[in-house]
Amino acid sequence: MYANIIIDISHEMVDRVFQYRIPPELETEIQVGTQVNIPFGAGNHLRRGYVVGLTEKADFDIKKIKDVAGAAVHGVTAQTRLIQVAWWLKERYGSTMNQALKTVLPVKQKVKQKEARYIRRLLSPEDTRKAAKEAGAKHYGARERLLRALADTPEIPYEVAANQMNLTMASIKPMIAKGMIALESETVFRNPVVCGEPAGAKVELNPEQRAAVEDFARRYDAGIRDTSLVFGVTGSGKTEVYMEMIAHVLNKGRQVIVLIPEIALTYQTVLRFYKRFGSQVSIINSRMSPGERYDQFERAKSGEVRIMIGPRSALFTPFPDPGLIIMDEEHETAYKSETSPRYHAREAAVYLAGLCRASVVLGSATPSMEAYTKALEGQWRLYRLRQRAKKDSHMAGVSIVDLREELRQGNKSVFSRKLTEAMEQRLEQGQQTMLFMNRRGYASFVSCRSCGEAVKCPHCDVTLTLHFGQKLVCHYCGREAKAPDRCPQCGSPYIAGFGTGTQKIEEMTKKMFPGSRVLRMDMDTTSKKGGHEEILSAFARGEADILIGTQMIVKGHDFPKVTLVGVLAADMSLYTPDFRCGERTFQLLTQAAGRAGRDQLAGEVVIQTYSPDHYSIVCAAGQDYESFYRQEMVYRNMLRYPPAFQLLAVMASSGSEDLLEQAVKDLRLWAESGAKDVSAAAGGDVRQVEMIGPAQAPVYKVNDIYRKILYLKHENYDILIKLKNRMDLGSRQAPWHSRVMIQFDFA
Repeated sequence: MYANIIIDISHEMVDRVFQYRIPPELETEIQVGTQVNIPFGAGNHLRRGYVVGLTEKADFDIKKIKDVAGAAVHGVTAQTRLIQVAWWLKERYGSTMNQALKTVLPVKQKVKQKEARYIRRLLSPEDTRKAAKEAGAKHYGARERLLRALADTPEIPYEVAANQMNLTMASIKPMIAKGMIALESETVFRNPVVCGEPAGAKVELNPEQRAAVEDFARRYDAGIRDTSLVFGVTGSGKTEVYMEMIAHVLNKGRQVIVLIPEIALTYQTVLRFYKRFGSQVSIINSRMSPGERYDQFERAKSGEVRIMIGPRSALFTPFPDPGLIIMDEEHETAYKSETSPRYHAREAAVYLAGLCRASVVLGSATPSMEAYTKALEGQWRLYRLRQRAKKDSHMAGVSIVDLREELRQGNKSVFSRKLTEAMEQRLEQGQQTMLFMNRRGYASFVSCRSCGEAVKCPHCDVTLTLHFGQKLVCHYCGREAKAPDRCPQCGSPYIAGFGTGTQKIEEMTKKMFPGSRVLRMDMDTTSKKGGHEEILSAFARGEADILIGTQMIVKGHDFPKVTLVGVLAADMSLYTPDFRCGERTFQLLTQAAGRAGRDQLAGEVVIQTYSPDHYSIVCAAGQDYESFYRQEMVYRNMLRYPPAFQLLAVMASSGSEDLLEQAVKDLRLWAESGAKDVSAAAGGDVRQVEMIGPAQAPVYKVNDIYRKILYLKHENYDILIKLKNRMDLGSRQAPWHSRVMIQFDFA
């Protein structure tokens, strides 16, 4: 056996792999992730390394391969676990080990550390005053000022001495040489959490919350470290339940990872956790600088931080002994990676928890079909929170408005009459409104009324979206262009924007409700660092009457003065080319409805739709998850979609259509031969693998790259993994390998 080993665990060095022979006596000790001692370089000095792969085939001349000296005695480390997770990601989701390692080691470690410098007094106060007097007699003004200050305080920050006393290193060095002072420095880790003084106050739990916490604590203390689903209606106090569970685990001396789906949720979530746990809390997200991210991981390693909050990447925080992983809003699509390895954080969290004997707690008001199915089948523990946590808070009343009827009545506005009336009432009463529109921009597309042609992106198979300022933007490749005055096809001047985005809604709202204070929250307004916090905190302070936004405004936020939520186009997510579109629509509408009336003021929700009878919309209006689940599962069983069946999407992409066509034909042949082998090995007693395609992706061309997909369905996940491995091996040996990218995605 041979081990592939990396010497430097840092992100930028994972490509530097060295191969060593594993002596027979060490074969049982060494696995992926094991820390080993190896002879390195011409002098064979012993170095520490990590095993990132095992193979029976040597990649180099056997005579030149050295032996592993031994396994390190430190046992399992955070790095060991992360490398094991990387190996699991590679095997399960189909990627290279380098891609997997760069996923779990997302922070460059060679970042210049921030240091704090201090000038410390070495003499007694009396001797320091005497030295100051002597410096003054010699007209050394800067030295005199410093020494007089040090006579009263034992140390002074170097920045204070430099900026306020006009001291330079030339002034300081003679005093250091004479033993009068010392210049000392210490590493300072950047802390992105600045929330004021923590309150430390606990919330009184209601019976449902208390029952969930007590059962979790009892099972945890009994050594039962499994996965639980907290299924609670919006406003049921899931966060309070999480915090009590966290407190229990922290008391055991272990650490906690809290996953949230989007950066937009970080502000309010961190504020609540900080008020309870103080400086033990930190955050990590993609908006932070490499230095800030590095510092947070170093603080986690050292024990300075015991709770890490953040999106998907926070799962790989190098805590020495994580005891609990919480995944809030577990149904969110943001937990699924869009790049290879295309892992789901929910599955990765369960695997990581198994490595370190930790528990996993998932939470949602609208659980994913997969999570709720596992809870119903008894694979996961289920905790139900059926009531809102605040005694005076009740579920909002929901109205469904048929936009077809509005049109028949002559209302061509984006605002129905009911929503307009409700918004006017809120403005009169000094209450707040949230308007949800799941499309950013000014108009969906620009089209010619003469020839009917829409203005498309030249590099992608999509129309360009019109933004404010007559700017056309492709939301796939980022291309920008000025909106044309005339049709590029026929030259007609009758060219205009169609459809509506958040920017246009903002403009229309200001016209319809003059004097109202309006904020907009979407990818355009939150692109700069701190953009989310700025908008959310302004709205929380009451600096706006109406908040308009995409789906980032309907998730997890708690604004006591919001009593009206308007969903402007509920159908927008209902007819997308995705078997989960009904589930996504139900979740979005239910989450949106949950933003209204979360305090003592009664809430109202207006859902505008062209499909008022669709079960996703009807069930969301009634906040009836169980009815939705039953109807959706009939559809999933009938068409063999997850969670009833397992689904593997094999995506091939290339700049050459001819090579792409050859690649997808080969992939299907390898899948078919693999399915026959699997069936033969099982004596023919295996349900046939269903294959669909290869077919063009919903958006066939993106940034001049063509894309096709092959779908494979089967009830057994392991069989699909075997077929994935067969296709992966074949593609790596194919003549088109270097020009066609293959990605595997378990839906």
